[in-house]
Amino acid sequence: MSEDNQLTRVQRDDLRTVAAMIVPASDEFKVPGADDVAIQADILATLGRDAKLVTAALDHLARLAGQPLAELDATKRDAVAQEFRKNGGAAAATLVRVVLQCYYRDDRVLGSLGLELRAPFPKGYVLPDGDWSLLDPVKERAGTLRGAP
Repeated sequence: MSEDNQLTRVQRDDLRTVAAMIVPASDEFKVPGADDVAIQADILATLGRDAKLVTAALDHLARLAGQPLAELDATKRDAVAQEFRKNGGAAAATLVRVVLQCYYRDDRVLGSLGLELRAPFPKGYVLPDGDWSLLDPVKERAGTLRGAP
């Protein structure tokens, strides 16, 4: 990894390969895989404090594979992934978490899950400035006084 926290080309290729293994694309649900260009860009842009563990995970995968993971055939790649899951530790968990958090915040994925692509409140209703009518039910309640502990 270079000083500016960017992954090398080989590490990026391996990350894309791992991401596709974690969440493959689905034509049935019309969602991209985690190897999608936009999702990969999000992962790389938001690595932050996870960069060291993600790099360690990718390096561990490359050592297990004996070459860049992206260059292996699917059968060998799966065998390496199984071994990595057994002894990858915190680096493996961080790699999976980073991929999944970026995948599940993609608008296409959220839409396929039936989630709205905006904040849930106020459900599209614009509240005029100074309109405190939402507090009317609270104002109608009797006051409650509680003693200090």
